Amino acid sequence: MKIQESAENYLETILILSERIGNVRSIDIVNELEFTKPSVSVAMKNLRENGYVHMDKDGYITLTDAGRGIAEMIYERHKFLSGWLIQLGVDAKTATEDACRIEHVISRESFEAIKRHTRL
Repeated sequence: MKIQESAENYLETILILSERIGNVRSIDIVNELEFTKPSVSVAMKNLRENGYVHMDKDGYITLTDAGRGIAEMIYERHKFLSGWLIQLGVDAKTATEDACRIEHVISRESFEAIKRHTRL
């Protein structure tokens, strides 16, 4: 199932924040992405309704299995593609920005082929 790029970005951010700080709240996402509180609130509502995140009574956000699967896939692509581009001589800032775009549109088949080819 294909979800919107913005949803993938939110899920990836929740994964990264949970690894960095442990418990994640909406305000952490606001600060990380520099989005408005209302935008993040709407996104979290949509992610909850679609079964990608759970929010407990204290406002802590956790990924469901479905949400974690998507977040881990996107984050793996991000790390791999940015590293690969840097290795090819692209400066780190550009490589990271390009990886952020590519990670959402590349097919699983193409990504796996690139991984096999580069053996990174």
